[in-house]
Amino acid sequence: MYANVSRYGIILNSENYSDCVAFYRDLFGLPPLFEKNEDSFKLACFEYGSGYLMVEQGGKAKKEIKSPKECSFKLRFNVDDLEDALREIRSWGIEASITESAWGRTINISDPDGNRVGVRDESGFVQQITA
Repeated sequence: MYANVSRYGIILNSENYSDCVAFYRDLFGLPPLFEKNEDSFKLACFEYGSGYLMVEQGGKAKKEIKSPKECSFKLRFNVDDLEDALREIRSWGIEASITESAWGRTINISDPDGNRVGVRDESGFVQQITA
């Protein structure tokens, strides 16, 4: 493993750029690091834990949640209060529910481009780590 990594990040190409920026900034409260709007290209970079999430133009949207074959990644947000997160998600007009499994509780939704997003209870994750 290369030990000189100073920062890590995820770049998400989006077709519905403005809606995706608002989704991650406003629903999840990701702090903006910077934005660029040069010629016909836009990007927004957000703090994502100790890394970053960069939303750029140029992806392919789908109206419903993309399958794992169409979108092989899922962004995950762990929260302290999953019920509160569900209320906030629903206030955005997003249909969502809490799914319970042996390993924890999650809410599975998508961003405005159909990219898979999961919200998980932090306490269940900590229990999984320490088991």
